[in-house]
Amino acid sequence: MSNSNKICSCGSGKSYADCCEPIIKGTRLASTAEELMRARYSAYEHHEVDFIINSCDHSEGLNEIDREATRSWSEESTWHGLKILRVEKGSANDTTGVVEFQATYTRKGLRDVHHEIGNFTKIDGQWKYSTGHLKTVTVVREGRKIGRNEPCPCGSGKKYKACCGR
Repeated sequence: MSNSNKICSCGSGKSYADCCEPIIKGTRLASTAEELMRARYSAYEHHEVDFIINSCDHSEGLNEIDREATRSWSEESTWHGLKILRVEKGSANDTTGVVEFQATYTRKGLRDVHHEIGNFTKIDGQWKYSTGHLKTVTVVREGRKIGRNEPCPCGSGKKYKACCGR
């Protein structure tokens, strides 16, 4: 089954082809701030770094994005799901909106929840991610804990406590 026929990872219940793909590919604009947030999540899962960067408000020095770090986070993570917790404004008739969300993923053996309150602005008829602030969430390790005296998993040949476990 192609990516287009799969259920969209953003949690909408629609197929990717009918949900986030047209927004990510630029054939349709997001009509709400929440729709843009869902497309941004799907873009991380599908490694669409250009969309992630281009869907940001870059005015007044906002969102100086490290393309390589964004690509790395996208590609090195296994994405488990998006949960929209709260939406304020952000409708088709608004010019600003707030979307609080949680994106769950696993990276480098650690399962994490990215909990953010994102602010969105409509610029020239297009929703853009403008700013956000993170909410702190406890990280849960997947797999067993490495003992201090075990060989370091990075392959250095040193004990974990003398290498990455410092």
